[in-house]
Amino acid sequence: MGKKIPMWQVLLVMAFTIGALCYSIFFTDYGELHIPLIASASFASVVAIANGYKWAFLEQGIIASINRSMQAMLILMTVGLLIGSWIAGGVVPAMIYYGLMILNPSIFLFAGCIICCIVALATGSSWTTAGTIGIALIGVGQGLGIDPAMTAGAIVSGAYFGDKMSPLSDTTNLAPAIAGSTLFDHIRHMVWTVTPSLIIALIIYVILGLGHSGSGTDLAAVEVIQNGMLDNFNISPLLLLPPVVVILIVAFRLPAIPGLIGGALLGCIFGSIFQGVGLAEWPSILHYGFESTSGVESIDALLSRGGMDSMLWTINLIICAMCFGGIMDASGMLATLAEAMLKFAKNTGSLVTVTVFSCIFMNIIAADQYLAIILPGRMYKQAFEDRRLAPRNLSRCLEDAGTMTSALVPWNTCGATMSTFLGVPTAQYFKYAYLNMINPLVSIFYGFTGISMLKMTDEEYAQVLENREADRLAGLKALQA
Repeated sequence: MGKKIPMWQVLLVMAFTIGALCYSIFFTDYGELHIPLIASASFASVVAIANGYKWAFLEQGIIASINRSMQAMLILMTVGLLIGSWIAGGVVPAMIYYGLMILNPSIFLFAGCIICCIVALATGSSWTTAGTIGIALIGVGQGLGIDPAMTAGAIVSGAYFGDKMSPLSDTTNLAPAIAGSTLFDHIRHMVWTVTPSLIIALIIYVILGLGHSGSGTDLAAVEVIQNGMLDNFNISPLLLLPPVVVILIVAFRLPAIPGLIGGALLGCIFGSIFQGVGLAEWPSILHYGFESTSGVESIDALLSRGGMDSMLWTINLIICAMCFGGIMDASGMLATLAEAMLKFAKNTGSLVTVTVFSCIFMNIIAADQYLAIILPGRMYKQAFEDRRLAPRNLSRCLEDAGTMTSALVPWNTCGATMSTFLGVPTAQYFKYAYLNMINPLVSIFYGFTGISMLKMTDEEYAQVLENREADRLAGLKALQA
């Protein structure tokens, strides 16, 4: 272990990182984030080593950080299989075909957000929602002449509402565990912030949808896509069964990866039965994705995707981000930043604000929503207790910012995944993911007004003090041993 790294050096690392990312995005033709993140990780490691940290220790931090994201990367590869098999099997084309029949352009964004809310609430997974229903909605939106960035924003908003409010979600269980709240107290308390946020987002989607109503919609383009689907795929309502099965698998709390693999297998079976895909064709489709050759440009652009290979860019980005986040965490630089921000928490409103911005900052710097929940949760738990604020206040703040804003950062695991699944860059759908942007602001508003900021009872606060004393004595005993 090395010494505590001075704040000026931490800020130097931050300045280097921001400069490297901005330079790559705005001043190069490359415009990718992988190399700037690796350069930032290298610079951070030099600073850490100069302060006495051994490379072996920093390497363990990198490995631990990558390990936290390993499940996410496995899910990414599995969803690549799923997308390839569902397109080749006619599942996605069927979802798009029937979606174009029932969804009106004027209510599409509103309806799409609501559909994703329901699916994510049932499954507890924003990723599963975006990787299944979301892909079909992108296609339907394109058929209706709606900007894919708008559609992606509505999908992300709905998916993260359900993810945040579902008792099946990992982050919904993690936040109260870190803050010391209970799961259902936490969910009930989030209703205060997420309900007005969702209502505002849905109103905006209705207003945006009105701009696509009436004669502005190119019905001829819709017919071209529907006819193209019929000409190139055998469309049947039975092809809607695989997504229903996957949703039920996840809803019944079966493991996500086996469930997604089962969905991909169903796609292969349905593809062989309905589309006549030969057994020898599936390995290539599952690895490299499906290539549409319909001759209709809009259909070919939409359906030429999927496969494990399509996910490697995102997986590579996640690994680069985790290298940087792992060094920042292991060297204590993230904790130093959080401690500095705590100095600005003079009242309940500023404490909530600091917590919210810390979560956002961790999503940007650590590129991982779990660290964005865990680190601020650890840092500010005592500060919330000292103000006699019930633990559910902290757990709500962690989700309002840590969970919600993770999909708005291009190099965060969530932002990179949403972009890959939906085929829309994070920087484009960002401005339409209204729920994700509004929710942290509502949380801050409640902090300053005191609305729903529950206080501990005298008995609860006495228990907190008793637990602290027990922890202090246990620490002294450990030192003496």
